[in-house]
Amino acid sequence: MVDENLINEIKAMREKGPSEPSDALKLFEFMKQLGQENEEFKEELEDIDTIIAQMEVTDIDYKYWVKFGEGAVDYGEGSNDDATVTMKAAQTTWTGLSAGEIDSTSAYMSGDLVIEGNLQDAIAFGEIQGLATELGAELLE
Repeated sequence: MVDENLINEIKAMREKGPSEPSDALKLFEFMKQLGQENEEFKEELEDIDTIIAQMEVTDIDYKYWVKFGEGAVDYGEGSNDDATVTMKAAQTTWTGLSAGEIDSTSAYMSGDLVIEGNLQDAIAFGEIQGLATELGAELLE
């Protein structure tokens, strides 16, 4: 079961916005726990080729990575030398993307979101996040 304290922290972040760049990792912890209990999400994670996305918050020099595949979600702070795609944006752009206030395609087309590496992996990353949001919506209400 997804940790109740984590759910409450994410709800608070949605209301107030993230206070620290590392708050983004709470969303991936939610996805990790969701993948352990939700069969549909777990199956999706088993069916995809492994994606390792490196995220960079450019205006404050903060980096973290997320791995989807092999039936699980993993993540961590810092750099991952095995990343298949790197996405870079300022903190306000990342905040807007995670809150659903900014569309990733628009951010990419405007240059606010820079994608290096496998563009298909960036698209799949967004799709997996969307599925997790959809499947976990009931928990986050």
